[in-house]
Amino acid sequence: MSRILVVDDEARIRQIIRKYAEFEGFEVEEAVDGMQAIEICRKEDFDLIIMDVMMPELDGFSACREIRKFKKTPIIMLSARGEEYDKIHGFELGSDDYVVKPFSPKELMMRVNAVIKRSQGAQNEENVKKDVFTYEGLSVDFSARIVTIDGKRIEMTPKEYELFFYMVKNKGLALTREKLISEVWGYDFFGDERTLDTHIKLLRKSLGEYSRCIVTLRGVGYRFETI
Repeated sequence: MSRILVVDDEARIRQIIRKYAEFEGFEVEEAVDGMQAIEICRKEDFDLIIMDVMMPELDGFSACREIRKFKKTPIIMLSARGEEYDKIHGFELGSDDYVVKPFSPKELMMRVNAVIKRSQGAQNEENVKKDVFTYEGLSVDFSARIVTIDGKRIEMTPKEYELFFYMVKNKGLALTREKLISEVWGYDFFGDERTLDTHIKLLRKSLGEYSRCIVTLRGVGYRFETI
């Protein structure tokens, strides 16, 4: 269950957000001002923070700046002020979105889900980049863009790298030709599926004995698996 911290000095606003967030399946914690929010964030982890700008003790902008010193938690700022300067200032401090009061609770929840999804996707990508996939003598260093077999570096074309990395990251999944083309070549690709098949053939040649890891799914596409 994803956890949200709602920071607002108005109890009514906190209650409204809590009601809709809990309905969406989130666990909700509350803070009445920026100082309390900082104290809570030092002790607990959240998937997202919803923070009002205008609050006593410590305003949302200052709290956001302080939290960013020790946490990368996504932050959505709430404010009755919708001037461009305020939005830009919020983004410069590290907020991920800016919602102007009065707001639609349903729209806020859509933004919450979008920010969390985007944040988790970025985190997963970061984790993958730090990883080195290994299987027997095959090693794939995603960040360095290096593939080795039994310690010997395998040279590939840029598209072979992109195609292979995408398949490895999605190990065990059935990948349709359409999916591979859209993810590796892009939706504006004007070629045909034979281009993909040709690259798969070249990739298998580069992988030598590990070409067995690229399995053809007749009438569907391909799957990378360690067999």
